[in-house]
Amino acid sequence: MMNEMSMDRQAVFADYERARQTFHDLLDRATKADLARPTRGTRWTNEQLLWHMLFGYMVVRALLVLARIFGRLPRSAGKGFARALNAATIPFDWVNYVGPCGAVKVFGPRRTGAAFDRVIDSLHRRLTMQSDADLARGMHYPVRWDPFFQDFMTLADIYRYPTRHFDFHRHQLTLNGELN
Repeated sequence: MMNEMSMDRQAVFADYERARQTFHDLLDRATKADLARPTRGTRWTNEQLLWHMLFGYMVVRALLVLARIFGRLPRSAGKGFARALNAATIPFDWVNYVGPCGAVKVFGPRRTGAAFDRVIDSLHRRLTMQSDADLARGMHYPVRWDPFFQDFMTLADIYRYPTRHFDFHRHQLTLNGELN
């Protein structure tokens, strides 16, 4: 969790741009056979896992809205919400798995890359507009949903979350028959 009131926005922007470049490099060099190959440590194919990595950035937009709402409410409201979400871990895990399976049928690699660009640009714009006070607000999160969720996370933590998620999953890809 971020303890300081101000965050290094340029470091977050640099991480987003590194992830964007890596994502496009992975998509550009992947063959159809590479994308269909199973990953290491997941039940997804490489293409499905790449979409899941994109989704990690997409979900941040919803998390930011929730954090802004719950950051203004008593902490007990956020704790109760996080407990309810933790209780729904089994359906969440199912949706989290099935979502990328269906999404790749609709998006395909080219549209997935374009969507990645749009979501990075959107997060960049949103972070630019956040005040230090906004970034210090936060809420409780369902720690059973993701290993990178902490019990309490500020907006600054949420802006950092998707790149940690991306980097973790990147090493599970088996593109070109190699561990990335």
